[in-house]
Amino acid sequence: MNATVNTLANPSESMTANLQQEINLLKVELEQKDLLVQQLSEELFRLVKGNTAFLPNPEVHEQHSEEMRSLAQKLAIVENQLVASQVQVQERDREAVELREKIQEMSDRNRMLEQVVQELPNIYRAKFAERIVPIKQKIEALQKENRQLHIELQSLSFRLSGRTRRPSTQQRLELPRVIPALG
Repeated sequence: MNATVNTLANPSESMTANLQQEINLLKVELEQKDLLVQQLSEELFRLVKGNTAFLPNPEVHEQHSEEMRSLAQKLAIVENQLVASQVQVQERDREAVELREKIQEMSDRNRMLEQVVQELPNIYRAKFAERIVPIKQKIEALQKENRQLHIELQSLSFRLSGRTRRPSTQQRLELPRVIPALG
């Protein structure tokens, strides 16, 4: 199960491991054949040493040469695959480094944005407090003016009530017009 998960998680590593395993098997085969060739050559040398009429069989020699060429070709192919796999691994490592750097940049930016978001309520409160000051001042001025007008109205009402008690009820009193201050 773990080998399957590892193979799925990193295919380049498993490919490299398979290629390395194949190279090792080919090397073992090559060593065994070299040993056999050496033993055969020693045996032939021992047999031929005393017998000049004994010549090596060209068919056997050709067969061994063909096997050696075949093994050399297989080894070259495997080595090429290994080099290609190493290039892929290096490319993926480079991509991984770039992605880690991007993640770090994004994390830093995220932290900065989180800090800004945390500071926003205080900033909005300060801005609101700045903007509300002139409004409060205007409200206070309007309230003061309203109180003043109310006092004047009460005074006029009091004076009017004193005049209405007098016998001449036909007099008409005009109230001053108040024009509201626009501001």
